Amino acid sequence: MDAGLKRELEEKVRSGERLTREDGIALYESDDLAWLGGLAHEVRTRKNGEVVHFNINRHLNMTNVCTASCSYCSFQRKPGEKDAYTMRIEEAVRLAKTMEGENLTELHIVNGLHPTLPWRYYPRSLSALKEALPETVSLKAFTATEIQHFEKISGMDASEILDILIESGLESLTGGGAEIFDWEVRQHIVDHDTHWEDWSRIHRLAHQKGLKTPSTMLYGHIEEPRHRVDHVLRLRELQDETGGFQVFIPLRYQHDFVDMQDGKVRNKLQARTNMASGAEALKTFAVSRLLFDNVPHVKVFWVMHGVQTAQLALQHGADDMDGSVVEYKITHDADNFGTPDKLTREDLLELIRDAGFRPVERNTRYEVLRSYDGPDPERREAPQPMRV
Repeated sequence: MDAGLKRELEEKVRSGERLTREDGIALYESDDLAWLGGLAHEVRTRKNGEVVHFNINRHLNMTNVCTASCSYCSFQRKPGEKDAYTMRIEEAVRLAKTMEGENLTELHIVNGLHPTLPWRYYPRSLSALKEALPETVSLKAFTATEIQHFEKISGMDASEILDILIESGLESLTGGGAEIFDWEVRQHIVDHDTHWEDWSRIHRLAHQKGLKTPSTMLYGHIEEPRHRVDHVLRLRELQDETGGFQVFIPLRYQHDFVDMQDGKVRNKLQARTNMASGAEALKTFAVSRLLFDNVPHVKVFWVMHGVQTAQLALQHGADDMDGSVVEYKITHDADNFGTPDKLTREDLLELIRDAGFRPVERNTRYEVLRSYDGPDPERREAPQPMRV
């Protein structure tokens, strides 16, 4: 990138002028990651100061049986496969109760698109979980893809479905099912019917009903930077309309490894692609923060990036490090080699301080629950983007 274009982009960012599609593509073409990270760090600091948010959450996947066979997915199983499972509601409640410790504030629920489970299973499971868990635990549940699946199996529309789920205890949808919206890529990676039109329709409805939701992007597979830019700009336009997205979460695509139970590799993309490098991940966080000017938070999901890259992402635009997690089967069914299953509150506090920031514990609605002391000033300097 020539010096003149760099200065032009810097001036736009510092004056608060909205970046264009062409600007986003130009930022991805820059090989000066330190400059790019520094610019994104300015924006995240302007929005969130020296704070890094985190929460204490757990993931619950009540079934891995799925009618879809998305080419990137290692989680799904077909009925009758050896390790296919579906929990009874009582089973899900028992498992959730074992997750209560450490002042849990969020239960994150995502499932496969089960071909025969009745619609009533889903609101009943929320009601049972809400009754069994403390009032302080929010239920963040279901992707837009699942909501559209519920439309098909119930005969109701998404508006009615969301009303019933909210009455049953739903406090937020999840951001899943987004992947990459551009059809040029999407037709090769997704094996269900929820594309941009329905994904945006369902989140728009959720926002109209007062829910705040996350938004996501799965990157680092067969897409190109221009597809990432297009994805973010679609979300940015919807955010202009509804204001309902609290956070944007870039999710790093994972390769599969041989499943030791049945010897299968379910990921059909990996023969055609490599996983994104750490530098590419940091660039994606930085460009996303710069483009997505109307969303307050950018989250790094450490399970998909590893803890060291997650720390660096905090200095390249991210201000939220996803919580303590535990039992995240969707990625751990793929990566097998990678990240730990769990980070405790103390682990998260140490990682955030070690990156040079002050930890703030939040709930699902991004309300502050507790602020903690920042890093020891004698130990390291004030936060600044690391040279990579």
